[in-house]
Amino acid sequence: MHALLPPSATMSELPDPAGFEGDELLTWSGLATVLEWLPALLDAQVQRDAGLTHFEYGLLYALSSAPDRTLRLSVLAGYANSSLTKLSRAVTRLERRQWVRRTTDPTDGRYTLATLTDLGQGKVEQATPGHVATVRQLVLTPLTAAQRRQLRDITQRILSAAGPLQPWRAPTEETPAETDGHR
Repeated sequence: MHALLPPSATMSELPDPAGFEGDELLTWSGLATVLEWLPALLDAQVQRDAGLTHFEYGLLYALSSAPDRTLRLSVLAGYANSSLTKLSRAVTRLERRQWVRRTTDPTDGRYTLATLTDLGQGKVEQATPGHVATVRQLVLTPLTAAQRRQLRDITQRILSAAGPLQPWRAPTEETPAETDGHR
């Protein structure tokens, strides 16, 4: 747990070991429950509808949104917050199904590219409607427009606190710094 603290943190800056109370406990327990339940619900839907894990769907979707449907594996791993080993295993599964093709980056042979095939694009198109419906049902529809904006702000603040991560962004999405002055 202390590994997440800045290296300069002193013992007096460490969290109270007694645990969470009151508002902190209610806030954290709600978020922790969402973090546990939502991935399982998303996995179940995309597995049932398309024979994919949510992780695999995310990889295919990121590739489908990339220029020429191609990304370096290292970039794709960053978007997925995945080790290259885990990503490589997933890409191997997707290659076996002929949804993704790996090639050496012609601009720098030290890198490997993942390219979404036409079959893979078809799989994304098959899986997306059910995924969108599930996300709407579980996350978006229960919230008002104002709450969705608040949730976007909250997730950006949490991601910023987590460090210099580079999460995947929709190709048309502006960075938070461009839209609201945060970051």
